[in-house]
Amino acid sequence: MRILVLGFTGYLGTHVVERLRALPGALVLGGGRSPAAEYGIDLASARPEQLAKTLASAAPDTVINCAGATGGDAVTLTEVNARGPAVLCAALREAAPAARLVHLGSAAEYGPGAPDTRVPESAATRPVGPYGATKLAGTVTVTASGLDAVVLRVGNPVGPGAPPGGLPGRIAGLLRAAGPDPGAVLRLGDLSAYRDFVDVRDVARAVACAVTAPGPLPPVLNISGGRAVPVRDLVRGLAGKAGFRGRIEENAAGAIGSARSAEVSWQCSDITAAEEALGWRPVHTLDDALSALWEGGRVP
Repeated sequence: MRILVLGFTGYLGTHVVERLRALPGALVLGGGRSPAAEYGIDLASARPEQLAKTLASAAPDTVINCAGATGGDAVTLTEVNARGPAVLCAALREAAPAARLVHLGSAAEYGPGAPDTRVPESAATRPVGPYGATKLAGTVTVTASGLDAVVLRVGNPVGPGAPPGGLPGRIAGLLRAAGPDPGAVLRLGDLSAYRDFVDVRDVARAVACAVTAPGPLPPVLNISGGRAVPVRDLVRGLAGKAGFRGRIEENAAGAIGSARSAEVSWQCSDITAAEEALGWRPVHTLDDALSALWEGGRVP
């Protein structure tokens, strides 16, 4: 089985590639802008006809789209998250119409959730900002493509290798910089929002399940932890792993925080459909993920 992974050097992509390489008979190929890519692909700028030629050369049985932008201006987000999937679907229809497409979406597509409620795939989508809106546009394109395609709508990934641009990686970096100093102070924003965290290794396993599952699959499947956790608990849990002896100030002036937390105070996904369609459930706890995040970044 030839599996082409787009965005294979990113946070999710590296874990996906590692998991897929363990599948019997799998030949995993990297596609992206990295010099290490077997196939040079930039979804933000490629023309459909140009990409179709590249895909024909790769001859994939399955394409995994891990490419995506989580930050940047609206133009960047649109080019990568909305235009990218549209170009990919158009090229696949021409070059490899029988290939399965597994596209990684985001729970941010749902927007604000209702407290104590798990959101199913059939729920209304009401993203609050350009990131969620552009990810939703990508999802709509994929589900309407007519391809053998599934969107895995991923919650808040956490675990080994978490990038500094996301909250878990950013907090880990601050804790490493603070060290054991009892006088250290972490000035953070509002930590009262609830998020549905999922270990990145469980996300990679879900992708592998989607690759090998008999089709057709549902158009969208939630891939998350299935429970809402206060962001405050994540921060305190990571501080405990770090042996942090200082003080955490919440809602501090000039603090590091996320404007989106104020707009989306509750997020939790119903993962029943993923279990039914893929036989998948998360096996790692949040504590597992935080341990792996912290230990993975320690200097030997």
